[in-house]
Amino acid sequence: MATFKAGLVGVTGYAGMELARLLAGHEQIELVRATSRSDAGKTLCELYPSLTGTCLSELVITQPDPDDLAQACDIVFMAVPHGTAMDMAAKLLSRNVRVVDLSADFRLRDADIYAQWYGLEHREPQLIEDAVFGLPELYADKIKDAKLIANPGCYPTSAILGLYPALKAGIVETDGIVIDSKSGTTGAGRGANVGSLFCEVSDSFRAYNLGKHRHTPEIEQELSAISGEDLKISFNTHLLPINRGILSTSYTRLKKNLQLEDIFGLYSEVYSTAPWVRVLKRGTLPETRWVRGTMYCDIGLVVDPRTNRLIVVSAIDNLCRGASGQALANANLMLGLELSTGLNLAPLVP
Repeated sequence: MATFKAGLVGVTGYAGMELARLLAGHEQIELVRATSRSDAGKTLCELYPSLTGTCLSELVITQPDPDDLAQACDIVFMAVPHGTAMDMAAKLLSRNVRVVDLSADFRLRDADIYAQWYGLEHREPQLIEDAVFGLPELYADKIKDAKLIANPGCYPTSAILGLYPALKAGIVETDGIVIDSKSGTTGAGRGANVGSLFCEVSDSFRAYNLGKHRHTPEIEQELSAISGEDLKISFNTHLLPINRGILSTSYTRLKKNLQLEDIFGLYSEVYSTAPWVRVLKRGTLPETRWVRGTMYCDIGLVVDPRTNRLIVVSAIDNLCRGASGQALANANLMLGLELSTGLNLAPLVP
């Protein structure tokens, strides 16, 4: 018997689709509202035949109505573009409904920085201070007491988890960090876009938004908080000809000569109680296929003695760990459930 009622605003995007898939198998959170302006009136199985036969197959999609959502739901997931979530989130919070926002509207703690990178003024800046950055490995205690969760971006999740132990322990320099990230095309969203068409992506590989990707300030904000220093990074993104997955390679400089075994020990200790972070043994580097459809973040470590660099490779599924699965993990904590409820997922076979 489900304990809590949930709403999902924006069920037609890739993140919404993935969240519906996960909620179909969750025994303690029931999806009772799924909204879309363009597909209202359809059932979920009409939209996603893969849900046929599940408890959600006959759920009728509705228009996004804050009053209806507040009356029906204990918690609402906002899977909508930035700039759209903030207004509805404010209305729901005023009605004592918990909110997990998958957009960027509450991730940045400075409204001016948000305006600079996203090109619009924040209309609910008073809520930013109350929002908790939803990365369970770092902020689980705060998430449990939160009413509003800013679900991290997919790229930041991979980069922050990869660099957290090294920066927290102070073994690497905070200047000159380069993060080279590659994502599958679902990270670009489901909207029609020539650049993400099959014929544009297949059998090709390209960089994009170098030096200006909107996840840059989010990564800098969190890495600065970890290290205790105001740091800047070089964040470089690329589009892979695959559906889902992120591989991030972070280049740092060690402050002193350290052996790989010592760094492996540090990472293993930091993540010893983190069920979804797997520190891979020496000689093994992550691959996106190993984490596909799961909550895992796989981390591989390399020390280059010629340059005294620590190279950290991290892999996640951008839709599950990088978006919808992480949102559901945050909801679990907010509702007093076990973190991994409904999220013990085996990798999807390609």
